[in-house]
Amino acid sequence: HQVRFPYIAGAMANGISSLRMVSEMAANGFLSFFGSAGLSRERVEATAIELGRSLGSHSWGMNLIYTPHESGWENAVVDCYLRNGVRKISASAYMQLSPAIVWYACKGLKRREDGQVLRLNSVFAKISRPEVARRFMEPAPKSILNFLVDQKKLTREEADLACEIPLAQDITAESDSGGHTDNQPLCGLFPSISKLGREICEAQQYSKPFRIGAAGGLGTPDAVAAAFAMGASYVVTGSVNQSCVESGLDHSGKLMLAKAELKDMKMAPAADMFEMGVQVQVLSRGTFFPFRAKKLYELYRSHSSLSSLPKKVIEELERDFFRSSIKDAWESTRQFWEQRDRSEVIKAEKSAKHKMALLFRSYLGLSSKWAIQGNQSRQSDFQIWCGPAQAAFNSWVRGSFLEQPEQRTVVQVARNLMEGAAVLTRMNQLRTFGVPVHGSQCSFKPRFIS
Repeated sequence: HQVRFPYIAGAMANGISSLRMVSEMAANGFLSFFGSAGLSRERVEATAIELGRSLGSHSWGMNLIYTPHESGWENAVVDCYLRNGVRKISASAYMQLSPAIVWYACKGLKRREDGQVLRLNSVFAKISRPEVARRFMEPAPKSILNFLVDQKKLTREEADLACEIPLAQDITAESDSGGHTDNQPLCGLFPSISKLGREICEAQQYSKPFRIGAAGGLGTPDAVAAAFAMGASYVVTGSVNQSCVESGLDHSGKLMLAKAELKDMKMAPAADMFEMGVQVQVLSRGTFFPFRAKKLYELYRSHSSLSSLPKKVIEELERDFFRSSIKDAWESTRQFWEQRDRSEVIKAEKSAKHKMALLFRSYLGLSSKWAIQGNQSRQSDFQIWCGPAQAAFNSWVRGSFLEQPEQRTVVQVARNLMEGAAVLTRMNQLRTFGVPVHGSQCSFKPRFIS
């Protein structure tokens, strides 16, 4: 992928992984993905155009998130990426393969003179379950390929070539992380995915092995070194970048993250997959969001409509959650979906339970935007995606120049994590050769690295 370091700053939704972050990482030999999820099509396209214009031959990418309830948005984003030369994407939250992800991965496939299949576009598939990894490691399903040929989105030649290669060559094993997560331990997940990759390579007779990356919980040099020791081809960081100066999160949110400890993370319902019961890991310190979000999901599960909610509950929702009448809150929600996807409004008019789901999802969606905007009147409702890596990072940098968010740049964080991992790896090598290594030598303190 033409980068100097096997290190990726992962995509964080709503532009938290910002244009500035992607640009800084690319200019310094790292790969980074812009956080496209949750943004308008117009902003996604404008960012794709700007990154292509400003970064030239540097390596960079953008995010594509699984949206089973909004396939139109997913297709529109892929169309944007193909038209604007976005050659790398981070595919996140996928449970099933969609036509959109197959379209992106297989568009532009060609046969080289040596017989190998040449990819135009690269998919970094972020997974946390073997059954999902398998879908990306095997060739694209013929049923989807044939559908795309019929839709004239792929040529027959592209579809035939797609049957010879895996959908994705780069597989990111995501353990306990911020945002969408299955809370898996990396030391259990990574070896399982690596073994699966070897088995599929042999069964499919692929000419190239998979590149298996590690993500989740990587906030210290020790953790990064451990990931490489397990055989990771690359590492992906997320939470620790959110408190950096280039992050799209407001400074008030960065200050909250800088105080996070291991006990300060909780799981909460996800806005994009609310009805399915999918959860995300968020910061709980300084915000009521995870507790209020959980209550909304419990109300959704136990009631059939807004009208069936007890009066006392309605009063609480209007006072603490929406800060408006239910009627006004629904009107704002309806207007949002009229512009984004009118079919959701039509569905809500027919299903009282779906109307309730859309209204509750509006609180979940707005809470992350309040944190990005720094809306101080809603700080108690900030939704800030955060995993245990942030707490470990805070502990590691305490007393150093990286302790204050104002000093945390995404490049300095990356350089310190990678150099620290290299130092610790060499210390461990010396120890295995019988060289006495003292405890103080088996640590790496943050320093400014030029």
